[in-house]
Amino acid sequence: MFDRHARSVYNHCFRRTANWSAAEDLTSVVFLEAWRRRRQVRISSDSLLPWLLGVANNALRNRSRSLRRHQAAIGRLPPLTSVIDPAEEVAGRIDDEQRMREILAVVNRLPRADQEVLTLCVWSGLSYEDAAVALNIPVGTVRSRLSRARARMKKLSGAELEPRSGHRRSERHTALRKREEL
Repeated sequence: MFDRHARSVYNHCFRRTANWSAAEDLTSVVFLEAWRRRRQVRISSDSLLPWLLGVANNALRNRSRSLRRHQAAIGRLPPLTSVIDPAEEVAGRIDDEQRMREILAVVNRLPRADQEVLTLCVWSGLSYEDAAVALNIPVGTVRSRLSRARARMKKLSGAELEPRSGHRRSERHTALRKREEL
């Protein structure tokens, strides 16, 4: 049965869909249905082709109905306002990591006690009192360590901007200005 009628069913489905892949799928559906209903089929003429094409028409209607429902469901979705380019996010994350490594290199040059206070109060946003509880030290000590850490950070950050070897003192401002202009 398949060998005799598959090409006719396939061509019928292709002519109705103009899609080779859909025609293949529909042909499979037609012959699956024929196999499933093989005991119920009564052939009135010499050929099974009219019945198979009737099944193909039903499969085509089901496909068309399914596509309409799918399009209607898609149409009910809110429109996309904007598509975020993942490349921008990746580039931003890389830049953030680089900047954080630079900051961490300066923070790591501070004494451990100053690092702890700085990270708790500035980065984690704890109050002086909460940082004092976390570190088990008086509030006044937290304040003095934070003040000292900020002063050292400022001094160390300034040292990072000093010209590298090969620059004379008088060229420092020019080199920094060119660096900022980039």
